[in-house]
Order: sequence, then structure tokens, then C-alpha cells
Amino acid sequence: MPRKARLEFEGAVYHVMDRGNRLEAIFLDDEDRRLFLKTLWQACERTGWRVHSYVLMGNHYHLLMETPEANLSSGMRWLQATYTIRHNVRHRLRGHLFQGRYKAIIVDPQAETYFRTVSDYIHLNPARADLIEPEKKLSDFPWSSFPALIGIPRKRPAGLAAERVVCGWGDADNARGRNRYREALEKRARDERTASTIDEGMLKSLRRGWCFGSEEFRQGLLEKFDSFSADASTSDKKIRRHDEAEAERLIRMGMECLGLDDLGSQPKGSSVKIALAAFVKSRTVVTNLWIARRLQMGDPSRVSRYCAEAGSRADVRKISKQIEKAGSKN
Repeated sequence: MPRKARLEFEGAVYHVMDRGNRLEAIFLDDEDRRLFLKTLWQACERTGWRVHSYVLMGNHYHLLMETPEANLSSGMRWLQATYTIRHNVRHRLRGHLFQGRYKAIIVDPQAETYFRTVSDYIHLNPARADLIEPEKKLSDFPWSSFPALIGIPRKRPAGLAAERVVCGWGDADNARGRNRYREALEKRARDERTASTIDEGMLKSLRRGWCFGSEEFRQGLLEKFDSFSADASTSDKKIRRHDEAEAERLIRMGMECLGLDDLGSQPKGSSVKIALAAFVKSRTVVTNLWIARRLQMGDPSRVSRYCAEAGSRADVRKISKQIEKAGSKN
């Protein structure tokens, strides 16, 4: 039986989570956690995602994220596949890392109560799981977005959108607002050590439902889903066409800045093609097959290998700088 299509639309907000295969750990050490976050921020750069909250646990992760474009599925495929490859290479492992399909619950973006409840739930996970020692604070747990949202460290990742979470407590994203938010969550964390402060009904919806919001929001989604399901294949094609159109635009821009009209005379592994491929891969989620065909690079498996070599080749780096410079003006 085919899986139900994801409901994807511009501006959607999701509570996304996934666990390790057979409930095993997906983070074996802190280097794995750093690797996952690096991959997450790369995914944000490629897709335009805005991550509002996140936490990395032992065998699972949680994200509260927004998709300005309707590209959750394509971005998640890239995120989880890329992290799995990097994790397995690092630990010399093979096979699946994640437990089947990730869960994505659509969150009402207009009702502050629901949005804030999801964000708080994510940030309080370490306290609930006893991952914080009694004398430690919630902000001492380094593998969630909470420290960055309150200014530790001061420079936040480009993909982390702070204003919605911090300002949800009635203040601006300034020192006063961050301090108020910090005090409120630290108090909640202390309370979590003795008794749960989240309504059980809401907790069930957060974990098992398909949407989290008002009844009006739910009915609106059902109407949207009916029209979406009726033409799911067309919707998927539209998303792919959008990604491919953006990739095509980037390639044409790169060729223009390099003074090229055609790539047919270039060898499959030329420095120009590698630089263009790496540029497209860093900014979109189009497949290696599409890149290989468009740039005439032969077998799709070569694309990843060529792009992995790009940073160590001076000839490719020189061309990449030209393309990046042109890209920054567009």
C-alpha cells in the first residue's frame, strides 16, 4: 500500500522527529551531534528552511521548523540521507540509521499557544529525560537551540530563527526578552524534575497526532489535504520543477560569469563542471542524476565524488570563488 503524501505548502510549520533504527542511537558521541547540526544548517541553506527550535537526544531528534517553500520531503530526504552517509563513513558502518519514515506534525503557526507549547516541549526534553544533572541549568545542555536563543553563544547559526520563540513571551529579541525567556524555561525545567507541567492531552497530540492546532486550523488543513491528495503527483512534480528551475538559474548564472555559452566541449570531470556542480549542490536539493545529466558529467555517482574533491583542488576553488561572488549579487 503506497504511503500517504505529505501535506506541503508554503509557510508550513512542522514538528519533525525521527528515531534510530531499532531504537538504537543516532548520535554515538559529540562529534556526531556536531555533524548532524552541520548537515542541518546545510539543509537550511539549500531549502530556505527556518528552524525555530531543536534538540538532539540519544536515539532521536526534534525540530520545530518552517518551510517558506513547499519542500519538506525533498529537504528531509537530503538531510537524513546525507547524515546517514556521513555517520556511517565516520564509524565504518553500513545500513539504515533511522527508523523508517520521519514524523512531521503540522503546527498552527498563527496560534501562539500551540507554537510555544511545541518549542517548550522540545527544549524541556533533556530535563524530562534526566540528561541534566541536578546542579546544572537547562542552558548547560549544549545540544538544543535553547542556549543559542538566549545568547550562548552570541552568534547564532544562520538557519536558526530566534525571534518567534523569544518574542512569544511578550518581549523583543533583545537582552531583556532573552533574559525573560531564559528565566521562564529554567523554572519550567526545575518544575519538570518533580512533576510534568504539560497537559497530557497536548502531549498526546504532540507525539501521535498529524496536526497541532485549533479545530478551525484542523478543518482548514483537511480541506487543503483533500485538494492536495487529489493531485498529489502533480504537486510533487511542481516541487521538483521548482527545485530544478532554481538549479538551472544557478547554472546559467555561473556560466555567464565564466563567459561560457556551452559545456559540451568540457570533459566530464572538468574543473568548471565540478565547480558548477558543487555550487548547485550547496544551494538546492536537486538529485545527482539531474546534475549529471544537465552538466554532462556521466554517471550520477561521479557527482558526489567530484564535489567531495572540490575543496582540495586549487583550480576548482578559483572558479568557485568567481561563481560565489556572482551568486552573492543575485
